[in-house]
Amino acid sequence: MRLGKYLAHAGVASRRKSEAIIASGRVTVDGRQVTDPAFGVSGSEEVRVDGTPIESEPREVWMVNKPLDVVSTADEPGRRQAVVDLVPSDLRLYPVGRLDVDSTGLILVTNDGELANRLSHPRYEVPKTYRVSMGRPVTGRMVERLSEGVELEDGPTAPAEVRRLGPDEIEVTISEGRNRQVRRMAEAVGNRVTALERTGFGSLRLGRLPPGRHRLLDEHEVGRLWKDAGDG
Repeated sequence: MRLGKYLAHAGVASRRKSEAIIASGRVTVDGRQVTDPAFGVSGSEEVRVDGTPIESEPREVWMVNKPLDVVSTADEPGRRQAVVDLVPSDLRLYPVGRLDVDSTGLILVTNDGELANRLSHPRYEVPKTYRVSMGRPVTGRMVERLSEGVELEDGPTAPAEVRRLGPDEIEVTISEGRNRQVRRMAEAVGNRVTALERTGFGSLRLGRLPPGRHRLLDEHEVGRLWKDAGDG
């Protein structure tokens, strides 16, 4: 395994940041400084970052149904609860991407930096599905415009999958990850979001997981996420 990938899997940082750490000369392998992120390791070597031994900890991926007012960070110094606090794990976990504090639903937390990077990077176009309640009835024209893509201040959106669930409720699937994108898309067609719940992330579905609860993904589900992110 490449040293950069080894550090990412050990929970040190994402692969890109791990490669930067290696290139800066902060990593030793069996006492020898290594600056090449492609340097091969088997896992039996003593790897240190800034003199601290690194052990490849078991990788975990959790699904969480994030409630309102919980923030999508690894820690929260303010009054709000951090999403990782909802998961009963002793490992160093962090969320995959973000879900706004005023949004609810499916978010992943993990210590697998490489998987997290691939799932959240726009290049891999991993789809995310949302159940959206609107402030006023959704017209056929609104659905059509959202499906085709709308113009936002940071450029046009890609086509989306949109279906009506009720008079003022739709399901939207997008493969982009812009800040508050679904809310801004609704405003672009003359409506507004009153409630936003993420119900799908790649091949995963929230299902009946109650708000505030969590579930450890099995190997099959994690393997499907890797396929969602274009690996295999």
